[in-house]
Amino acid sequence: MSADEWLADTRTSYDTGAAGYADVVRDILGGRQPHLNAALDLFAGQVLAAGGGPVADVGCGPGHVTAHLHDQGVDAFGIDLSPGMIEQARSDHPGLRFEVGSMTDLDLPAASVAGLIAWWSLIHIPDDAMPTVLGHFHRVLRPGGPLQAGFHVGDGPSAEADGRGAPDTVDGHRRRPERMAAWLRDAGFTVEAQWEFNMGTDRPGAVLFARR
Repeated sequence: MSADEWLADTRTSYDTGAAGYADVVRDILGGRQPHLNAALDLFAGQVLAAGGGPVADVGCGPGHVTAHLHDQGVDAFGIDLSPGMIEQARSDHPGLRFEVGSMTDLDLPAASVAGLIAWWSLIHIPDDAMPTVLGHFHRVLRPGGPLQAGFHVGDGPSAEADGRGAPDTVDGHRRRPERMAAWLRDAGFTVEAQWEFNMGTDRPGAVLFARR
C-alpha cells in the first residue's frame, strides 16, 4: 500500500469515528489511569524547566492531551491528520490551537518547538515510514527539547478495535520498546527512559522519554 493510500485510509477512519473516539478518551486523564497523568506532568515539567515555549502534540486526536498540557502551563498546540478530529478538538477545547497536518510531512520550521509529544499517534505509521516521521520530529525540536512517545506494545500489525464508534479499516502497529528506542536513536535522539504498563493484559503500552 502506498503512503497516499494508508494516509487516506487513516484519515477517513478517524474522520468517521471522531465523536466516538472523543467519548472514549475524554476522561482517560481524569483518574482512570493516573500514571498517564504522571507521564504528562513530567513532560510538562521538563518543558517549563527549560524555559517553556510552544509544544506540538502531534496526532492530537480530540485534543485531550493538548488540553492537559495547557492546564499545566504549557503552550501546547495540536496537529492531526484528520479534519474531523481537529473539528472535534476545537469544539471540546475552544481557545486552544489545533490544525490539520501530517507527521509524514510536518509543516513546522526547524527548531521551532520546545517539546513534542506523540501519544499513540505513531501506531498507524508503517515501519518503512518511521525514519521519515522521526526525522521530522528531530528537525522541528529545539536542541535539548524533550520528546515523549506512547504506543501499544507487541509485535506486528493488528486491527485496532479501540471503541472509536466506527468500523476500523486501518491496522495499528504494536511495537517493542527496544525497537522504538532504536528508531529514535537512529533519528538523533537520546533515549533517557522507558516505562511499560498494563503488562500481562491484552493492551500493554509503553512511553519512551527522549531528548533532541
